[in-house]
Amino acid sequence: MPELRRFYLAASMLIGATAISATQAGALDADAIYSGGEILTINDAQPSAEAVAVKDGKILAVGSLATVAKEHAGANTRTIDLAGKTLLPGFVDSHGHAYMIGLQASSANLLPPPDGNGQDIASLQALLKEWAADNGEFLDKIGWIVGFGYDDSQLKEQRHPTRDELDAVSTDLPVLIIHQSGHLGVANSKALAMAGVTAETPDPSGGVFRRKAGSQEPNGVMEEYAFFALIFKLMENFDDQANDSLVEAGARLLASFGYTTGQEGRAMDDGLNAMRRVAEAGRLPIDLVAYPDMLVVTDPAPSSTYNGRFRIGGVKLTIDGSPQGKTAWLTQPYFVPPDGQDAEYRGYAAIDQATVNASVDKAFAHGWQILVHANGDAASDSYIQAVKAASEKYPDANNRPVLIHGQVLREDQVDSLNTLGIFPSLFPMHTFYWGDWHRESVLGPQRAENISPTGWVLDRGMMFGTHHDAPVALPNSMRVLSATVTRRTRTGRVLGPEHRVPVATALKAMTLWPAWQHFEEDSKGSIEVGKVADFVILSENPLTIPEAELAEIHVLETIKAGKTVYRRDNP
Repeated sequence: MPELRRFYLAASMLIGATAISATQAGALDADAIYSGGEILTINDAQPSAEAVAVKDGKILAVGSLATVAKEHAGANTRTIDLAGKTLLPGFVDSHGHAYMIGLQASSANLLPPPDGNGQDIASLQALLKEWAADNGEFLDKIGWIVGFGYDDSQLKEQRHPTRDELDAVSTDLPVLIIHQSGHLGVANSKALAMAGVTAETPDPSGGVFRRKAGSQEPNGVMEEYAFFALIFKLMENFDDQANDSLVEAGARLLASFGYTTGQEGRAMDDGLNAMRRVAEAGRLPIDLVAYPDMLVVTDPAPSSTYNGRFRIGGVKLTIDGSPQGKTAWLTQPYFVPPDGQDAEYRGYAAIDQATVNASVDKAFAHGWQILVHANGDAASDSYIQAVKAASEKYPDANNRPVLIHGQVLREDQVDSLNTLGIFPSLFPMHTFYWGDWHRESVLGPQRAENISPTGWVLDRGMMFGTHHDAPVALPNSMRVLSATVTRRTRTGRVLGPEHRVPVATALKAMTLWPAWQHFEEDSKGSIEVGKVADFVILSENPLTIPEAELAEIHVLETIKAGKTVYRRDNP
């Protein structure tokens, strides 16, 4: 069958070449024509096609093989046989952290299975020691042993490691491990001493240093802004070259999972400067949109124009923390409170309401798009209140405000998002990674059913995005797709069956709808004439493969503006 397709394509090219004059052919000739497999356009007006022609990095034609070849095949046109594989538009990152993905890719992998081997505290210690032994040059440069992705909910001990257990890795070098949520971490005694954290150090606003039982001595576990202080201490050791390498590593990892547009969803100055340098040097394989933390970066200068595949899309605000880390801000108590908290513990806000109101007002006044991290329903209430006030004050603002995560959204809050035009970027991948933990410890059986409530959103005819929030997890596009469609937890439980989403809809939430989120729906997110030739080639057709096998689909190739930027070595 592939031979027949190639013969037919060659014959069609010949017919086209003789039917079109030389001058016309030069104007109409494609650089490449893709055919020979399934082509899913994510365009309701033309859901599938036999062939796609590309010229100068844009889509020239979409349609039948005979027509596309006849009208656009020239002497120099490359013919690309998909060999039965599936071509889709490149994935658009609804929310992630490209710069921090680079840190994840550069540090010890402490993720639990299936993404790593962090199964207990002993394995974490071994992984850190192994990384230190294998990364001497990087270790010499930064002077810290760093690990990313441990998860207390998946460790055999069902708790966080302590400073004493990290001291077993090293007492000479600072050791810092980052929780899979990115909102907590653990430091050894050396790292705490370098940061000046002692028994006398007070908890910062919006953060907590956890203490040893019966003492004020820090036990090494840090939450939110207490943890961020140690991260900033670590990052002081990164020079321009190291920061640039993080950006490149993050972008490459995103490309390997089919993303042609990535996002840095909470950028600081060092990361922004690194992204600009890498972009100006022409080393970004994919488009990258950054959203600076507006409480840190005072002059974000958003732009709709890419410079070297980089632009600032708007601003970011963070109201609360992580539900799996039990720092998200809820209206009802946690099902099982964390150590040291009573039965009424509801988490906490990272910033006060006055700051939320002023920040959202500033974004609307300047016409900036604002992305707001709100996991708990109390945090979502805070954001909704601020957007309502700003919308009334600036009724002509067209800035497409975004809610990031919204994991504990109530149904009445979904109504408010719909009314106010707030785009929900949801996190159904949580159902796989932490669905069991949410049910058993974080929210309890009833509330856990409705985390990331895509069903309520669809019932109201709303668009939404789905995201990986890497480096919280690997930016695994097929894991995002699988979790959105099946909502199966690690143990196989379906969490909130009414929130399961059809595959075709889930694909829109990874392509066309997040392109709309970024004000790029006219150039990205579907395979249509005139749009950028951003594609991903998958090993299987997600519309026809059994839903239980969606997570096993492989990204074989990622194509940015008509050029391959990633190809799987062993398909």
